[in-house]
Amino acid sequence: MDVLKQLLGRLHPLLVHLPIGFLIFGLLLQFLDRKKKTYTQLIPVAYFWGGLSAIAACITGYLQYLGEGYGFDTIKWHLWSGIATALFSFLMYFKLSGVKNFSFLTKVPIIMLSTIFFILISFTGHQGGNITHGEDYLVEPLPNSVKSALGIETFEAKEINLTEENWEAAQIYEDVIHPILNNKCVSCHNPKKAKGDLLLHTPDAILKGGENGEIINPKNASDSDLFVRMKLPMDDDNHMPPEGKTQPTKEDIKLVGAWIDTGNPFEGSIKNSGLNKELFSSFFSKKDNLDYPDIEITAASQDSIITIEKTGIHVDLISKSSNFLSVSCINKPDFTDADFEILLAIKSNIARLDIGNTKVSDNIFKKIALLPNLTILKLDNTSISGKNIKEIANLKNLKTINLTATNFEREHISKFSDFPSLQNIYLYKSNIKTQEIKTLNKGQISIDYGGYELPTLPTDSIVY
Repeated sequence: MDVLKQLLGRLHPLLVHLPIGFLIFGLLLQFLDRKKKTYTQLIPVAYFWGGLSAIAACITGYLQYLGEGYGFDTIKWHLWSGIATALFSFLMYFKLSGVKNFSFLTKVPIIMLSTIFFILISFTGHQGGNITHGEDYLVEPLPNSVKSALGIETFEAKEINLTEENWEAAQIYEDVIHPILNNKCVSCHNPKKAKGDLLLHTPDAILKGGENGEIINPKNASDSDLFVRMKLPMDDDNHMPPEGKTQPTKEDIKLVGAWIDTGNPFEGSIKNSGLNKELFSSFFSKKDNLDYPDIEITAASQDSIITIEKTGIHVDLISKSSNFLSVSCINKPDFTDADFEILLAIKSNIARLDIGNTKVSDNIFKKIALLPNLTILKLDNTSISGKNIKEIANLKNLKTINLTATNFEREHISKFSDFPSLQNIYLYKSNIKTQEIKTLNKGQISIDYGGYELPTLPTDSIVY
């Protein structure tokens, strides 16, 4: 019986959109037909079927509440407003059908009923959104400055600042676990919005648990709700944080589990906790070594990537921890300036671009300038002379340019001084004959002309 209850309950997200479609359709027809009266017989039918499907949605929604462990306080407004929507659907049907037993409705203006009905549908849908995505799902994408101006409490992200030198001395809870919970969980579990009566902003609140009891079973992560819900698949209704919220990484989840298994200490250093370094290495600062910008961006469209790869261009993620991409034309030597247009669909995600050994010309720089996060640019073995190189001086993240075996000319070297973040230029086998300019901007930019020779060793003359 419980299996049937859960099965029918999980039909609710599917069925709930059916009455919304019927009822909004009916309201739209009313608006369009307010003068011509062409659809007077069709509109009541829309409300009738909307009412029937709303009843089905209410029943499956109630079964989902029973079978999935929701607290009644969480779903009560959605439940009662859903029932009210179903009843109002039939009220609209009787009003527009002219049923004699409901003649009292003739005294109520249809515009008033329609307005109330629209508000009721909107309220019911909004409450459903609150349950699925959290009460702030509409305003969550807004910048913190806008939220503050609207009087909405904001939760600033806390960074985990670990290095090879300080990781053992860092506080296990304050410096690591607390930032994870703050960034991924506290937006729904704080004093102003405690979903499931659960607070996660202080150690005492974490230990207290929520409406379903304690969420931590000391030294047993696999039996602790805090860890178990984070580890569940995204499509599981019990997964936390809910879909649409910022999700913890695999490293976050693994570390939270290890912290619980070691007795969930709220005091003491990482060294005192006895946890292995491997659990923390992914949190070590990599800012100095990144070959992509140290910012978060939205993932590129998979459809766009597939379309690009069909042309022979290779696209790959640079790191599992970021959405930046490496684009290479190693398998497309016939790549030309005109072919660059297809890359603009993912322009914000390109951090590495390898168009060496292709047929690009100096005109390509105007197009490369459209890649705001480009960090490494390879143009080796092309006909580039450098005359338009200043077009990409606005790329604030560009660190490395490879111009090996090109027609690059010495007169354009000074233009690199205007590049804000440039560090390395490779000019081996270019058109430059003299190599007296080794650096630019007081050593910030290093120029490598290659052509190195190893010194002869006495052993090199030995004949075996």
